[in-house]
Amino acid sequence: MLDDTLLDDPAALRRADHDRALLALAGSGARVRTALRLAEAAGLDRLRPDGRPRAVLVAGHGSALTAGEMLAALAGTASLVAPLPPTDAAPVPRADRATAPAVFTAGLAWQLPGWAGPLDLLVISSAAGGERGLVALAEQAYARGCAIVVTAPEGSPLAEAALQVRALPLPFVPSADTSDAPADEDGERGRGTEPDLPAEDPAALWAHLAPLLALTQKLGVTPLPYDALAASADLLDATAVRCRPDAAAYTNPAKSLAARLAGTVPLLWAEGPVAGAAAGRFAAQLAERAGRPALAGLLPQALTAHRGMFTGQLGAGADPDDFFRDRVEEPDPLHLQVLLLRQTAEEAPAGPGSAAGPGFGGAPGASGAPGASGEEEDGGPAEVPADDARPRSFGVTRAHRLAAAHDVRLTEYASRRPEPLHALVELVALTDFAAVYLGLAAQS
Repeated sequence: MLDDTLLDDPAALRRADHDRALLALAGSGARVRTALRLAEAAGLDRLRPDGRPRAVLVAGHGSALTAGEMLAALAGTASLVAPLPPTDAAPVPRADRATAPAVFTAGLAWQLPGWAGPLDLLVISSAAGGERGLVALAEQAYARGCAIVVTAPEGSPLAEAALQVRALPLPFVPSADTSDAPADEDGERGRGTEPDLPAEDPAALWAHLAPLLALTQKLGVTPLPYDALAASADLLDATAVRCRPDAAAYTNPAKSLAARLAGTVPLLWAEGPVAGAAAGRFAAQLAERAGRPALAGLLPQALTAHRGMFTGQLGAGADPDDFFRDRVEEPDPLHLQVLLLRQTAEEAPAGPGSAAGPGFGGAPGASGAPGASGEEEDGGPAEVPADDARPRSFGVTRAHRLAAAHDVRLTEYASRRPEPLHALVELVALTDFAAVYLGLAAQS
């Protein structure tokens, strides 16, 4: 059950946020800037590629793999980008029976595709740098003649292995120190009761994605404007201000979204690959941070794949049971809720000062950087009114009709950024905050 009063109590939010997830998300912009600066210092600015690689393979797990999926969405069909998930797992023996068990991810294993060779680039990214499988993957890629880039903490086994296989080492930027974070009721710091499956830092995504995009921008894999990455850090800062804990729920879009999803089974639909990557990330964060199941899908396929959810019990608009029975002791029934994420790059309607309409970010200037057109305030992505007159694709129109026919609420959020990276950043930043707020309010 959601405690909506906690959302308007900043002190209670801080007490409930044992692993400081909100603080980590608030520092996402700073991590992007630090990652870009350290990548340049590591030699990325001196890189002189002869051409684009045939394929970019991104190996990792968790948010590192999500970064690869986002890169694939941004690269589109111009370049082949293939995320490499782990294919197997093995137990890692502990050094001493008195010590805690090794983290499960340390025993994961990866395998290069059979076609990977000298024309391809392998990017390995890890927040811990202790995965034996990633070290073995780097050695395997070196034997195949692949170009290799490794993002890992300095001094980690993976960072040391990068030097042995002549890879370009890029440092991983960790989160701010949380060693003094308050412990929960059981004396544990952070979330969860599985010591070998710790919760992932919710802002680690940006420490993986920033150097990856800086690299692919240099290689010509992602056609980004020269200032797109620095502008993304500014967008993350702006979202952190809008979604800060002391902002009231009616002015905080992340708190409003969290309250809207409470007590529902969300269907996270998206139009286009960029919004699809954001929807997939949101589904993962809802499971990780809020303990809530969600189904993500890309239009128009989601309409046929999820049709049965509407015709089943969750999609029923009326209660088929006895109307007069006593429901005081019964939990509220779960219902479907469709959240539709989109990128709409149309120009904002003309108005005083050429500002964007309410609920949408202003149109960027020619450089694609936020605020380049001189707008005073950026509203970011927000709920699109049901009677919005802007053009919709047939898939989006059919989604609205399907939801209305079965009395299922459909909420549409759109980013008006014409630059796909900026739209992705806005949608992911908003939904990351929403997942954390939903988890904190639900567990209180």
